[in-house]
Amino acid sequence: MKTWLVRLRTFFANLSPRERMLVSSVGILAAAMLVLLAIFQLLAVGDRLDARRAAAEQQLEVMARLRREFDDVSVRLRSVEERIQSGQRGNLRTTLESLAQRANVKVESMEPQASPTHDRYRETKVEVGLREITLAQAVSYLHEIEQTPQPLSVKALRIRTRQEKPEFLDVTFTVSSFEPL
Repeated sequence: MKTWLVRLRTFFANLSPRERMLVSSVGILAAAMLVLLAIFQLLAVGDRLDARRAAAEQQLEVMARLRREFDDVSVRLRSVEERIQSGQRGNLRTTLESLAQRANVKVESMEPQASPTHDRYRETKVEVGLREITLAQAVSYLHEIEQTPQPLSVKALRIRTRQEKPEFLDVTFTVSSFEPL
């Protein structure tokens, strides 16, 4: 390395004053270009860091929203599990028939449905069919099902109007009941 510096000094000392001025100007210009290039690189790194920071903040907001949603679902799940644990037990079909009588609804059919197996709960499903009922009767019956102390869940609700009597409805839905194992 020293030999290169000695050669460079010797070469520079052997130049004429005009050549030294020209080589010095080119050297200063090259050094300025290197400094500008370094500044541009630092600015580009800063922009990339700003973009990464913005992306990280956005991901943090998404994670916070997901955490809130998870907490909400956890609270609802605990509430449902408490209802299942402390809820009344009973035959689902009998319960649905008594609720139909309270709502002044005549049940056309009640068909047991297959239900998936769970490791903590037993699910009982019944498909209920109602014919030629009014909207008020359907709402009343569904409200009775919702308000019963037994943990029931209404699923797969289908409502069709009758062509010959448009003021009446045919309603079919599935009700699930859960009991701890």
